[in-house]
Amino acid sequence: MVPASAVAPADAPTVTVYKSPTCGCCSMWVEHLEASGFEVESVDRTDMGAVKDSLGVPSHLSSCHTAVVGDYVVEGHVPAEHVARMLEEQPAGRGLAVPGMPIGSPGMEQGDRRDPYDVIVFDEAGDGAVFAHVEGNTRP
Repeated sequence: MVPASAVAPADAPTVTVYKSPTCGCCSMWVEHLEASGFEVESVDRTDMGAVKDSLGVPSHLSSCHTAVVGDYVVEGHVPAEHVARMLEEQPAGRGLAVPGMPIGSPGMEQGDRRDPYDVIVFDEAGDGAVFAHVEGNTRP
């Protein structure tokens, strides 16, 4: 797991994470958030498609787990520092997403390999923009 320091704002709301009960990388992402100072409630669900639909997660931004923190949705392996930044800056939009499951993202660690990826802020219509770029150590 990627080492983390306390980055959660002191007044951060609880992060509710919806995940499959058999998803190991989802549990590792929860541990990443907790190590970063977030209070997390995990909810095991077998109907993740319905969860994503009800929370307005666009299919093209989908990943394995979905979280709710305050008024925002967090889809996939978003680093805790960007969840904290979202809560502090309160950007317009529905939430943040890391589409797919990039190797090296929190919960998706595989040795020293880290693929580059974008953290996307998306709106109610499913349109998105880059909120942050995470550098990797591999070539695209």
